[in-house]
Amino acid sequence: MALHDTYVAALQHDLAELPAGTRLVGVVRRPTRWFAGAIDENRPALGPPEPLLDDVKRAEDDLKMAGLCDEEAHNAAWDEVDFAERYREYLSASDDAAEALAAIRTALNGGDDVALVCYENTAKKRCHRTILREELE
Repeated sequence: MALHDTYVAALQHDLAELPAGTRLVGVVRRPTRWFAGAIDENRPALGPPEPLLDDVKRAEDDLKMAGLCDEEAHNAAWDEVDFAERYREYLSASDDAAEALAAIRTALNGGDDVALVCYENTAKKRCHRTILREELE
């Protein structure tokens, strides 16, 4: 059993290096049709809550208007809206998130390899998957 993480484009372009049979668990609140086709299941309760996503988007848009590139605006918006703390608070307060985390822990404890999947390439952008990994590890 091992916990991994990747982003959907890496799966779609065979760039993700995962053990054969790894369960691909989406952790996005707003999955697209093409995202859903690349994973085994999605746990929307593990995606950031809507108000947090909206706050990040607004901050990101403002930072882009101020001249930051996409990646810089995204990463700066995280700090501006205190993303990490707010997301951790959400995870600890949400029964749905607790249930989704428990399901992943059960799979891991049962010997499954599990990969958390969302949209962000963490080589360029900060992503809530890193916080989820900390919670699960």
